[in-house]
Amino acid sequence: MERTQVAIVGAGPAGLVLAHLLAANDIESVVLESRSRDYVERRIRAGVLEQGTVDLLHQLGLDERLRREGMVHRGIELRFEGRSHRIPLSDLTGGRAITVYGQQEVVKDLIEARLNAGAQILFSAEAIGVDEIASERPVVHYRYEGRVESLEADFVAGCDGSHGVCRSAIPTREIQVFQKEYPVAWLGVLAAVAPSTEELIYAYHERGFALHSMRTPELSRLYVQCPPDDRLENWSDDRIWSELHQRFAMDGWSLAEGPLVDRSITPMRSVIAEPMQRGRLFLAGDAAHIVPATGAKGLNLAVSDVRVLASALDAWYRSGRTELLECYSSTCLRRVWRVEHFSWWMTSMLHRFEGEGPFEHRLHLSELRYVCESAAAATSLAENYVGLEQV
Repeated sequence: MERTQVAIVGAGPAGLVLAHLLAANDIESVVLESRSRDYVERRIRAGVLEQGTVDLLHQLGLDERLRREGMVHRGIELRFEGRSHRIPLSDLTGGRAITVYGQQEVVKDLIEARLNAGAQILFSAEAIGVDEIASERPVVHYRYEGRVESLEADFVAGCDGSHGVCRSAIPTREIQVFQKEYPVAWLGVLAAVAPSTEELIYAYHERGFALHSMRTPELSRLYVQCPPDDRLENWSDDRIWSELHQRFAMDGWSLAEGPLVDRSITPMRSVIAEPMQRGRLFLAGDAAHIVPATGAKGLNLAVSDVRVLASALDAWYRSGRTELLECYSSTCLRRVWRVEHFSWWMTSMLHRFEGEGPFEHRLHLSELRYVCESAAAATSLAENYVGLEQV
């Protein structure tokens, strides 16, 4: 049986950042990832990094390409009633900002740096079970190259997403899952055309929500609200562009079109598992919580989790202190619930839900006007959006 200090299940942002944080403290880890390296590095996910995430990548020396290619944004735009309203994020938060840099690019950078350091990341290694989590020697069983292998560790970090084996390793009587399904989804497309905006546009319209983001100076990332049971075949290129033009419509502004190179539909939901730990097993990222994409928080919340976990593990290995490990879940959940609330609020404010009529429509507009006209309300949005330094 193979052995390591920390077994990390999942090579997404949570697992990879944790591996780097542990290595910085001379703690050994092995990362198990069920998918191939090519798949992990190509899957399109989030693209907005909070200030704290960018700062951490800089501290770890992992931001060379991020600094060169990432697009720093110091504001976002709320668009409704055919008018634009800028929220000056940096002005309202003491200079903090967001950086647009695709999650797959972050993952590429993290994988390359770990492998260059001689670290062990096993791709196409599917975790099939976690045993002995209440003992001092938990074990992860995984299928690799046609064989079932076992990895023993001091601790297991479950960074394997909402469908992985780690959360299910905690007995159902010892974990509570809170969840909310929103009656909306996002049809997301990647268009091979230069962005039509310098900053993200969040648009509220009678026909539904739309978002204009970007990935590079040559690639635009665009979203339109759709029903959660919608299908891609219902959306021709012409229909997608027609809806985008209508929802972003504003005098003096136009949306540039280009070939659509990727498209997907993502349901909006909130999920929180409490506690985020059991014995020597610790959950992080999507294995513990999911947020609707409206707040741009998924990757950033995962990074926050593993930052807490890495500090707790460092204290244990250095001095045998257990108090940080014992309060890992409660520490993380303070931020998790704050972020869940912010993401719920943004989702509720910016989307038209099924069954809403003229009354609800005017409530949406009233709230949007208040956010744009009140310094206090705009500051609240800004400080949550760039990432709260402390919760």
